Amino acid sequence: MRRLARLLDPYILLLLGTVLIAAVLPASGGAAEGFGWATKIAVGLIFFLYGARLSTREAVDGLRHWRLHLAVLLCTFALFPLLGLASQALVPYVLTPQLQGGLLFLCLVPSTIQSSIAFTSIARGNVPAAICAGTYSSLFGIIATPLLAAWLIGGHAALSASGLIEIGSQLLAPFIAGQLMRRWLAGILARHKRILGYVDRSSVLLVIYTAFSQGMTEGIWGKVTPVRLLALLGVEAVLLTVMLTLTWYGSRRLGFVRADRIAISFAGSKKSLAAGLPMASVLFGAHASLAVLPLMLFHQMQLMVCAYLARRWSHTEPEPGERGERGEPGSRADPQPLPAGTSRASRSAPA
Repeated sequence: MRRLARLLDPYILLLLGTVLIAAVLPASGGAAEGFGWATKIAVGLIFFLYGARLSTREAVDGLRHWRLHLAVLLCTFALFPLLGLASQALVPYVLTPQLQGGLLFLCLVPSTIQSSIAFTSIARGNVPAAICAGTYSSLFGIIATPLLAAWLIGGHAALSASGLIEIGSQLLAPFIAGQLMRRWLAGILARHKRILGYVDRSSVLLVIYTAFSQGMTEGIWGKVTPVRLLALLGVEAVLLTVMLTLTWYGSRRLGFVRADRIAISFAGSKKSLAAGLPMASVLFGAHASLAVLPLMLFHQMQLMVCAYLARRWSHTEPEPGERGERGEPGSRADPQPLPAGTSRASRSAPA
């Protein structure tokens, strides 16, 4: 029981509690309009903080290991979307069209940064590579995720001129503003990481409450049954298993050393809840609740599975021929230097 409690992400419990509150006391009328505006401000704040925290110098320095980062990007924005498109074959027998659309959106979301770094560190992998890979994925995802959602999902995520303006004003413009102001804000952000973490998570909870309140008032949740939810969990378990298998053995076939393979497996098989939820609120509006449900479930699943794998790999010695030659980027004999402010000894796995 204690082991299960350690695996469960407390933040997921907060998210589920927020969903329950939205189901019992959904915002409607004038309150819904107020929450809608508050959500737009919160989404802008989230992406502003993303931009202010991102070190452009560290991102540029990481380009020397471009093969690894390209592998992660292909997993995140090519392999995942292909598997999401393949899930259309499960409609209507296993998944409803709405849940399949949410599953496809999950496949388009960028990778995580914090938890990928933490798990890579625990498993004795290439931590600097995990940092840069997650950073590049987040940067690329700000543009790629909305465009891919409009192209592959369509319907509620149709890319109109007004939609482009909304995406630019709520996602891209705040991010660029954060980058431009990083010079003055970097020190403040570094000193108040804990407080900013609460701001991030509170903003996401606001996004969830607004999205699920809209779903309740629109009657969307009447279309979801417990059997469909169990089916969705099963499909997501298969999806995570396939991606972990492809990233681990595929990177081995490509000649990456063990430390790099660990970074590729964690960064290439995971999806960011913090980035995906705000994007869904912008792209789907009242239908965001069903769009983010698969992502919320997948997030908890990936944390539990990757926590187990990280602990297991931390006690596993590299196979013969996998240790890497001295001077090879990412080998344990010649580790890349950590960016400033990052510790290899980190053993926690943030949400």
